[in-house]
Amino acid sequence: DLVRSRGLGDVYKRQKVMYMINHGDKSYVEMTLPLDMSLYLPPMVMQMMGDMTVTVTPTGEKQTINNWNCEGYDVNMKIMMMDMKMKWWASTEVPFDWQAYNENMYSQMTQAMMQLSQESIEEFNKIKGWQIKTEMSINMMGAEMSTTTEVVEILEKTPPEGTFSVPEGYTKKDKFTMQDLQKR
Repeated sequence: DLVRSRGLGDVYKRQKVMYMINHGDKSYVEMTLPLDMSLYLPPMVMQMMGDMTVTVTPTGEKQTINNWNCEGYDVNMKIMMMDMKMKWWASTEVPFDWQAYNENMYSQMTQAMMQLSQESIEEFNKIKGWQIKTEMSINMMGAEMSTTTEVVEILEKTPPEGTFSVPEGYTKKDKFTMQDLQKR
């Protein structure tokens, strides 16, 4: 959500760290920004991410979603044996500087977290605006899954104290294990 996104940007400017929190076993990994996920994920996961291809195609479709005028994009990602097909609806009419956020935070984090090639980043940069709605279908080794996410409100608020802090009683880990990534 936007509050966390802006807050995360503020944290980046001050501390240059990001916390990935696993509430299941009350642990966290502290990651230095700019992010290099190869330092925090098992090699097998990094190899899988390195084999990713991305294609973004503007569709020319237009749709109003929750009062935002949006444009459509087909986004296709292939990661080893998993195909993801997405319909993204993005709007440039959001009440914040989506371009600055994308350039200074989102694209760097996405590239680092997903180990994207420069070609994949250039594909994602075809999307103009903030992602308002995403319809995604995934085929992983024959199993079909689908999900839809939609922004319903964008607000500017001061986050409650401690929003960007590690919860008390959580244990610090140096990196994630495969078991950490498989837990829900």
